[in-house]
Amino acid sequence: MHESDAGLLAPGWAGSPTEATTHDSDFLQAMLDAEAALTRAQYGCGLAPAEAARAVTAAADASRFDVRSLALRARADGNPVIPLVGDLAAAVEPGARPYVHRGATSQDILDTAAMLVAARTLAPLLDDLVRAAEAVARLAVAHRNTPMAGRTLTQHAVPTTFGLKAAGWRALILDARDRLSAVRESLPAQLGGAAGTLAVFDAFTPVESAGTSGTGTADDTGSGLPLLQAFANELGLAEPLLPWHTLRTPIADLAGALAFTAGALGKLAADVLNLSRTEIGEVTEGQGGGSSTMPQKANPVRATLISAAARRAPGLAATLYGCLVAEDERPAGAWHAEWEPLRELLRLVGGAAYEAAELTDGLRVVPYAMRENLQLTDGLIVAERLAAVFAERIGRKRAKEVLVNAAARARAETTDLADVLTDVLDEEPELAGLDLSELADPARYTGCAGPLTDRALGRG
Repeated sequence: MHESDAGLLAPGWAGSPTEATTHDSDFLQAMLDAEAALTRAQYGCGLAPAEAARAVTAAADASRFDVRSLALRARADGNPVIPLVGDLAAAVEPGARPYVHRGATSQDILDTAAMLVAARTLAPLLDDLVRAAEAVARLAVAHRNTPMAGRTLTQHAVPTTFGLKAAGWRALILDARDRLSAVRESLPAQLGGAAGTLAVFDAFTPVESAGTSGTGTADDTGSGLPLLQAFANELGLAEPLLPWHTLRTPIADLAGALAFTAGALGKLAADVLNLSRTEIGEVTEGQGGGSSTMPQKANPVRATLISAAARRAPGLAATLYGCLVAEDERPAGAWHAEWEPLRELLRLVGGAAYEAAELTDGLRVVPYAMRENLQLTDGLIVAERLAAVFAERIGRKRAKEVLVNAAARARAETTDLADVLTDVLDEEPELAGLDLSELADPARYTGCAGPLTDRALGRG
């Protein structure tokens, strides 16, 4: 591994499953896999001898090639495929060399390699999303009826339950899983030749009938379309409807699903960061991180790393969306601009998914802190409920006046709203008989939080 690829400044993905699929050597191996698959596909279509297919496949081992040398030589021609083709041809016996990279263009190989790397990275990423979804499902079940303060615009609003919050996290994680699963199934191979017409493959003479022209007429499909299908099948990728050199839907779809996943996990992280503040203390990471100077700290490091990924992902996705503007049949710059942002996006989101699985599995919920925090506003958190009940008896306008005055008095006297309302009920005959102990209990004003949690957990 070259030092610049060690992840020193990327604790969000270093050591995660994503790291094992996105190194330079992994992209190199994917390019070699594409080259070998192309030769095998040509053999399967009668356009290359079996010996060539075996030779190229045997030579397509990344450990046999110098990644740094390829990187430096790529500067001359703008992409690493060109020097790789030369090295790969030199690694096989002379009889197989004409069949190395035969008919392909550099973008065919690098685009296909990017799809292979994405497919290989999304597999463990999806596994981590499933782990996270299962962990938050357990939290939702365990805390279905655990009351806590619902917060809007940073302030206490009305009560909710932690179970419903966890069910919401799970819903977002499953949304991300579904989007990424669909994208992974649709990742296509790329094969179009110089300008996306597959024309060159019709010019090849079939091996089984040497001397017979392989050129088709305007009315037939020639060798190109069967080869495209065989190439995709060799790689386990989808067969594209068209070569997509300048039709960058696969990249855009992948970018969108990854950015959504980062945001979905970022929502979870944002909640954990807020709820784990010292003055709130409603959750804590199972094993927090330390500080270089403050020995007492247990920082919510996993949530922090997820949050960092969520902040960076939209910008990377925006770059990839910008590459949709790709001119002609092969773009200058648009395709090249995708390589690094795509890898970084895969790494960031893969790392975030891994951290989310670890975070949710070890998250500690503190119900007593939730109960204490519910009382911070001295009963004002149930004012909405009281307003609704009072309005039925004394009208909306009068109910609002009563509660506004009672709330002001409660704040001024630093007493509980229910205590103030006890006096108010004596002054409002229409409110006589109301059970304030029940109406002012935050735990009894969580609405459909429980059934909604159950409903969300019913999703597979």
